[in-house]
Amino acid sequence: MTTFAEASRTAAEHARNGQRPVWRDKKRYLWPLGLLVPLSPFAAWFLVDKFSLGLFWAIGAWLIVIVIPLIDLLAGEDGNSPPDEAIPELQEDRFYRWCTYLFLPLQYVGLVFVAWCWVNAPMAAGEKFALAMTAGVVAGVGINAAHELGHKSEKLEKWLAKVALAQSFYGHFYVEHNHGHHVRVATPEDPASSRYKENFWFFLPRSVIGGLRSGWRIESARLQRQGRRTWSYRNNILNAWAMSVVLFGSLIAVFGWEIAPWLAVQAIAGFTFLETANYLEHYGLLRAKRPDGSYVRCSPEDSWNSDHVVSNLFLYQLQRHSDHHANPRLRYQSLRSAAEAPQLPAGYAVMIVCAWVPPLWRKVMDKRLLAYYDGDMTRINVLPGK
Repeated sequence: MTTFAEASRTAAEHARNGQRPVWRDKKRYLWPLGLLVPLSPFAAWFLVDKFSLGLFWAIGAWLIVIVIPLIDLLAGEDGNSPPDEAIPELQEDRFYRWCTYLFLPLQYVGLVFVAWCWVNAPMAAGEKFALAMTAGVVAGVGINAAHELGHKSEKLEKWLAKVALAQSFYGHFYVEHNHGHHVRVATPEDPASSRYKENFWFFLPRSVIGGLRSGWRIESARLQRQGRRTWSYRNNILNAWAMSVVLFGSLIAVFGWEIAPWLAVQAIAGFTFLETANYLEHYGLLRAKRPDGSYVRCSPEDSWNSDHVVSNLFLYQLQRHSDHHANPRLRYQSLRSAAEAPQLPAGYAVMIVCAWVPPLWRKVMDKRLLAYYDGDMTRINVLPGK
């Protein structure tokens, strides 16, 4: 697969020859559909008010578990990738950036509305939990928006990435994902790369705790190299967590302590959705080693790929994860599907549910992993002891 640098050189050559890319993104005006996710708390309130059914408080969860998988099934796979010469122009098109920027104000207006509902709407404890799940889906997709923004070089986008992470209290992701996961992906040293035969519910604490420790080590080392103190406002993890403290503190000050447990529930739900995506993105995959024992450069073959069109619209093409790891500088609109990568049998929405049911996951995925490596266990990232 062509790298971003090679694509830029190709585009420059075409420009010198008077050629301009003719490819156009057929999904261009569908990308704002992703903004429906942060609007789901308002949809929940409307549906409960209209039909007097408390189960609609969980509309965010139904969207992920039922609605998107069904539409994915009907819409099928995308298969439409930008050619190399179109990528530089796509990278600079600010329309796509605003599709991610606008997620954030909707995300936090929705969270304030959720807090208001917890206090003022006639809800039983189960319904408050259901609404927390809807808020958790927004927080989880918010982490995905932070993932898109945090990879970019512009200071504004890096700052916005921390803002998006505040709802889930997952600020360390800003450091660990970019400087830890992308370096060690598809190796036993990476806490966010799941291993063959590893149960998701065992992977979850390993990834959360391991990612936190790794992020702290990386950020501490960065500050020490600069001659600065670790415990300072310059610490990217501490200032990201400070945003969460201010956010949660402000909501509790306005709406009262009764919302505190539900804020915690939605935050846990949010980063659980994120870690489930981590689990399925690299399950059992292992990068090869050079003769000196170092790992080869990450390639599309080191991530599971999925090209289901509707899931990609709602997740900023996170499912084209193979190209993302091979070319992390590419913005979501420029990512290409990788036919040479291992392929998931369905979109992320379906695979997330599969991951939560370990026997189902093993039945669906283990045979695919083994077939991809021709049954050679030495090429698989295996859970120790298995």
